[in-house]
Amino acid sequence: MNCWLLYFGQQWRASLLKHDKLVSAGTFSHSGRNNRRFQNVLSNATNSALTCGIMTCVHLLLTLVFTVSLGTPVEIHRPRGVPLTKRQFYEENKPFTCLDGSKTIPFDRVNDDYCDCKDGSDEPGTPACPNGSFHCTNAGYRPTFIPSSRINDGICDCCDTTDEYNSGAKCENTCKDLGRKEREVLQKMAEITREGFLLKRQLIEEAKKGKQEKQDKLTGMQDNKKQLDEKVEAMRTVKETAEQPEKEAKERHLKAWEEQMAAIRLEKDKAKMAEAFLELDDNADGVVSVSELQTHAELDPDADGTLSETEAQGLMGGADQVDTSAFESVWTNIKDKYKSESQPVESAPVETPGEEMKEPVGDNDSEPYPEEDISEEDDEEEDEDDYHEEDDKAPPSIRTPEKSQEDEEAMPPYDAETQALIDAAQRARDDFNEAEKALKEADDQIGNIEKELSFDFGPDAEFTYMYNQCYELSTSEYIYRLCPFNRVLQKPKYGGSETNLGTWGAWSGPENNKYLVMKYEHGTGCWQGPNRSTTVKLTCGKETVVTSTSEPSRCEYLMEFITPAVCQETSNTDPSTHTHVEL
Repeated sequence: MNCWLLYFGQQWRASLLKHDKLVSAGTFSHSGRNNRRFQNVLSNATNSALTCGIMTCVHLLLTLVFTVSLGTPVEIHRPRGVPLTKRQFYEENKPFTCLDGSKTIPFDRVNDDYCDCKDGSDEPGTPACPNGSFHCTNAGYRPTFIPSSRINDGICDCCDTTDEYNSGAKCENTCKDLGRKEREVLQKMAEITREGFLLKRQLIEEAKKGKQEKQDKLTGMQDNKKQLDEKVEAMRTVKETAEQPEKEAKERHLKAWEEQMAAIRLEKDKAKMAEAFLELDDNADGVVSVSELQTHAELDPDADGTLSETEAQGLMGGADQVDTSAFESVWTNIKDKYKSESQPVESAPVETPGEEMKEPVGDNDSEPYPEEDISEEDDEEEDEDDYHEEDDKAPPSIRTPEKSQEDEEAMPPYDAETQALIDAAQRARDDFNEAEKALKEADDQIGNIEKELSFDFGPDAEFTYMYNQCYELSTSEYIYRLCPFNRVLQKPKYGGSETNLGTWGAWSGPENNKYLVMKYEHGTGCWQGPNRSTTVKLTCGKETVVTSTSEPSRCEYLMEFITPAVCQETSNTDPSTHTHVEL
């Protein structure tokens, strides 16, 4: 019986030692303590079996088994560095096949610090394979993988310290603290998401209500537009009816005025002709001869400066002389060039002598007295003042004839009957213009509402509230302005013109939710480059604000935009329930 107890104890100790080689270092530490306690108790029991009685040894073994059975659950056995998801590939009593299927090796060559598999899968817990990976269990935090080259390198990469099991590095298990901080962050994010989703529900309700109001308004405006169309056509008929007698009255008035002006011009022309005849008849014999006509060189037809006898006779219709009745035909030929002798002759411009001519020249080289200089300067200033005053006011002798001539040629005011027709037509035009303006405004409003209703504001119209709104972000150099469903602008902070970074294109998020990304295209062209464009990424938040802007590629901008419209309802608001713990 003592031999049996000794053999049993030795076999159990060997099994535990083998178990300690295979088990992952990332399992619960209290399980390792149970193993060591179990080994110590078993060793003591084995040694005691040689000196104690059979009943005493049996009692010790029963006590040992009872003690182990009351401990915490034993972890799942697997080689160091292997995640639970790949435990089935590492069975202790079977040869190991590399995960890439390239080779099969005995299981005792797993984690023997020699790389047998090309994919490094036989050394998940040692740095032997350069392309291997080590699994950090990180109980209480997130499991992760690190390159095998970081195993036992003296730097703690796993928060549960399992990557430095044989380096001597003093690592502290920080998984609980990291898990706690992560849960706090997740809790805060969950709170923001929850509040954001409540805001989103309000936005959806407001959008539905606003959409219904706009549709009702659109229906009413379309009905009103029909009435405005009819009113405009009626006003057009009234206007055209009133304008016809107005036009006829104006034409009559204009015709009478033109006839009157023609008679006035004819009388003036006859008076000028008679005056010219008297001026040309130098000897006052009642006729104008060729020689008398030659005295007016300005009538020279070939502009050679001399009016020859032949040329003068030609102007007189081949006659040597003409009387007053025949002079009428001659006047027709010469009146455009004829200059009356009573017309004032323009004086030639007189050159003003230079200042050096004004200064008196003395007999000697002595300088003039200062008093003379001062007086001359004063005189010049007075002359300049007089000159400016004369400049501002033109001589009345020049403008008076022009005004009188304009007054004579001005059309007289309309008579009362014609003015009444004009006033009636003007009132009809005003009424028509007002009706047409109202129709145009109605068309614009209908177009704006139809344009707004045509936008894709999300599955439940949750993005409607952004329409006709702009959100700004100020940086050290620029002010960026995002106007959803319109355009993105960039303006220098310290002066300068705006640059269009893109106009609204479409939603361009992933297939599962396209409403996470906005695309703005066809902005201002870059110098020797493409047109500017902007991608706007939307994330959940309680506020609506642009948080950042960057230019990852030339002329391609990226904006981060927070809005409650993308917040989703969470199925479980307690982040602690999602913590993953491997055993």
